[in-house]
Parts: sequence; C-alpha cells; structure tokens
Amino acid sequence: MNEKRPNLLFLMVDQLRPDHAGFMPEAVFSTPNLKALGEGATVFQQCQSVNPICMPARSCLHTGRYSRQIGALAMSGDLPRDIPTVPAALQTAGYWTSLVGKLHVMQTWRWETPRGEGLNLLDLNSEIADMLGYDYLWESAGKQLALKNHCHWCQHLEEKGILEEVRDYVDAAGANHNVPSGELQYDGKPWPFPEEDHVDVVTGEKALEALRKRPKDQPFALTVSFCSPHKPFDPPQRYLDEMPEPSQAEFIPGPGGETPSEEMTRTLLRLQRAYRGTIALIDDQVGRIVQELKEQGEWDNTIVMFTTDHGEMMGDHYRVQKDIFWRQSLTVPTLVRDPLHPVTQVVSDPVEITDLCATQLDAAGLDPEAALSEDWPAFRNLIPCRSLLPAVREGEAIREFSFSESRSGWQCVQSRHRKYVRLPAGDVSGPKELFFDVDQDPDERHNLADDLSEQDEIRRHRDHLLYVLTTFNPLQTLWAPLSGSGQSNS
Repeated sequence: MNEKRPNLLFLMVDQLRPDHAGFMPEAVFSTPNLKALGEGATVFQQCQSVNPICMPARSCLHTGRYSRQIGALAMSGDLPRDIPTVPAALQTAGYWTSLVGKLHVMQTWRWETPRGEGLNLLDLNSEIADMLGYDYLWESAGKQLALKNHCHWCQHLEEKGILEEVRDYVDAAGANHNVPSGELQYDGKPWPFPEEDHVDVVTGEKALEALRKRPKDQPFALTVSFCSPHKPFDPPQRYLDEMPEPSQAEFIPGPGGETPSEEMTRTLLRLQRAYRGTIALIDDQVGRIVQELKEQGEWDNTIVMFTTDHGEMMGDHYRVQKDIFWRQSLTVPTLVRDPLHPVTQVVSDPVEITDLCATQLDAAGLDPEAALSEDWPAFRNLIPCRSLLPAVREGEAIREFSFSESRSGWQCVQSRHRKYVRLPAGDVSGPKELFFDVDQDPDERHNLADDLSEQDEIRRHRDHLLYVLTTFNPLQTLWAPLSGSGQSNS
C-alpha cells in the first residue's frame, strides 16, 4: 500500500448463511472469488448481527449503534435524520462516499400498502444522500421491496418495459414465513428476464461505473450492496444449470424435534440450489469489481470489508428466513482485507457487525467515538462499535462478548465458547433462558441452562446482557429552534 489514505470498499450481501461464503471455514460449496477475497484477509468466524433483520441491521451499519439506540428494533419506521453516520464522517474527512445497491434504512409504509404506492426513492434521492453523507447514491429498493417502492433499479426495469412483469414474478414467489410452509414451492424459479436486468447484475455494473467515474483526486469509500441471496431465490437459468443438486437432506431438528416432511425436504433442497445460484452470481460480480480495482492500480491501496445483514435458516431448527438467534440466522460471514497486513487468519473471538463501522473510520484515521457521537442531548455519546483493525493487525481480541436483539423480544450474548439467549416471558413464570456450548455443540441443540456446572458461566453472560441493557439507552432528539438562531438543532 502506498502512502495515500486507503480506499474503503464495503461489500455487502443480503441474507447469507455463514456456511455459504467461500472464505468461511465451514463453507459447503465453492464461491471462488469470495474464497480468493479471504486469502490474505482476516475472517471473523463469530461475527454476530446486532439485529438479524434487514432494516434494523442496515440502520445500525450506518450509525455504529445498537438498534435499541436508534428506534430501529423492527421492520418499521425510518432511521432518524439527525444521527451521525459513517459515510457523513468519511465525507467530512475528504472521502468520496457512495453506495450502490440496497440501502433500506427507511420502512415508512405499512405492509398493506398497495403495490407501487410506497416510497419514491428517486424523488428522495438527493435528500437521502445528504442526510446520510453520500456524494453518490444509486439505490435498489430490494427484490420484494420493489413491489412497493420505486428506485433506480425499478426505473431501469421501467425503461426496459418489464417493471410490472418483474413485480408479478416477485409477487408470485410468496411472502416471508418463519416456518416451512407450502407457499415455499412457488419460490426458486429461475429469473425469466434477460440476465443483464437482474438486480445484482445491474448493481455490479453500476458499481463498476462508480469506480470509473469517481473523482481521482480523493480516496473513495464505496459500499456495494447486493440484494441476493434474499428471497425470492431467483438465479438466471445458466447459474441454476451450473449448480449441482444439493445432497444434504438432513436438517437440524426444531425445538420440539420437528423436521421437514419428505415433500418439504424436496422443496427446501430445490430452494437451496436456487439460493446457491444467486450467490454464484454475486461471486462473479465481486470478481469483476476486484479486477477493476487491480486494473486501476488501486487494489493494493484498498481495504476491503465483506459482510451481510443476517443469515438464512433454510429449514434448520424447523425455520426458514431470519429473525432468530440460531447461528444460521444470527452469525454473519465477515472479513477484513488490509493490504498492509496480508495475513490469512481466522478469528474466533466474538465481534459485532457494527464493528465494521468503527473499522472504516479507524482505517480513515478517524476516532470512531468522536466521529459518531455528540455531547448533547443525553445518551448521544454512547457508541458501542469497536474497530477490528487491532484484531487484523495485532491479533488482539476486541470483545469478550457480542450482543444481539430482535423485535421478537429475545436477546443474545455470545462469548468465544458459549452462547446465552434470553427469551421473552411466555407466561407468568418469567423469561426463559437458553445456554449452549458452541464448541461441543455447534448446531446449538442442547440447552445447558439447567446444568449445574454451567451456572457460573451463565451468570457471567447474564451480567453482560444486563450491562448492555442498562448502559446503551435510546438517544434523545432535538427539533425546536433556539431563540434568535432561527434554525433547528436537528
């Protein structure tokens, strides 16, 4: 790496299981470009999403805060306008900041909103970019969200004359459900339109365009946010044809021993094949982006980060989708490639997805806490994210515990060897606890909450949960103008 400030490339996908990223030790199928990305990089094997659903996780990734701190616990509402963000701090520090792909920090409309009557993200583009701190923003609403919203990808489809047909296709794939249901059979059909119009191909093209047209006199901070492998699982036909039939037909049983029926197993394996096909498509796009940076001579001056907002259950624990504390949903495949320290290593210490916020700022020479906090009003200086660079460069453990939470009411604390989950009260007996030895029980099947030999460890994890819940309070906001200033404080 030369003496210029490093460029920052943040690669993000949507709903990727940890065993489906080629750089992860547990990878079950080949993604050659992602695997190559892991060579000379630090892979974080126990990175947890702080909230394993789309909008909360993505809002947290812009602010470095827990979802409880920013009013983003569930898939409803919008990220508040006056919270300091990572791109805004980088922009102020002289970086050219841009995001290409799925943003999803706004969930203004209700679920019953009619088709096409959600947010017009094109009309809001300049306002959103200014609010978050992006010099350039090309936004895809998301596969299912494009049913309601209008975005740059929708505009692309409209110009091709296929927007409503694509919406029909997405609609036919069905809604999201937490448990395997008969509706799953309608998903997993190949993308029936030109491959060049698939959202992740268009995103890849726009990312290359951004890299080519960026100002050459500034370091860049580019986020490329792909929409796959989120439902619908829709690979173009050639990717489906190249994907072998999955041979694994066993699923981790549900809490009551539930397993998919024979018919549902066939459906899940078919969906798994399509899911992998969309990952293969993204893998190709990642390869193109890396090649472009090499051709521009910027590869050795670019710190690369890769992650996802959450995983996908795909039948394990008798669940599909996300929003649950099991590893397949909560653990996110994550790496940091720092050309100054090209060491291939796997870190098993717990970290949180928002630690990538602090990592970007640290890499740019900024103090994460100072960049993301304010001294007034109350609680706006509580920044939980921590830079991963000490782990990358010195092998330091930056956390003893990671924390996650959900709209469903559960909270989770994980250490290197144990995992503690607090479930909401189902009756007057109070909340239920789960406790797993993740070394001996990586499938998280055996609850040790009543094991006498584990009580000290359970208390230690419970104490950390209490620390988080009592320390990181919801921030306070401002709106009224001060007398004589004529301006609002927010």
